[in-house]
Amino acid sequence: MQTLNEERDAMQHLLGFIRQEQALLLEANIDGMHAITVEKAGAVARMTELVNARLQALAAAGYPQNDAGMQAWLASQTTGEAAATWAELLALTHTAKEANRINGLLINTHLTRNQVALNVLHGADQRTGFYGPDGQSKISIAARNLVIG
Repeated sequence: MQTLNEERDAMQHLLGFIRQEQALLLEANIDGMHAITVEKAGAVARMTELVNARLQALAAAGYPQNDAGMQAWLASQTTGEAAATWAELLALTHTAKEANRINGLLINTHLTRNQVALNVLHGADQRTGFYGPDGQSKISIAARNLVIG
């Protein structure tokens, strides 16, 4: 199955983007996130194409399009090369999944921090602010005791 090596290489490529994304998140470099997100999306699309090609190749060879079919196909191979490549792909996939999970946690941390900052700027309780949405003071005239005379 020719696409197995391509799939492994594509997963390495995707993992590289996930690690770059993680570095940007750790640096809080939000400006760099757009470019890496576009690249990561392209790598995910390529992985999807390769997975579909592998599943079609399994079906064409008479195997089910699932993990059992893949294991049966691997068992039918005369060399261990395909099994080794498959093991590498599974390990890379596990690493990428875990790195992506960590990136999700980092993103949630940034979102929480931003929400806290917005709450401070807007006032956690809008009733405690000095000014209303119209920009006028909320302090009533009765609270301003002026001495005239």
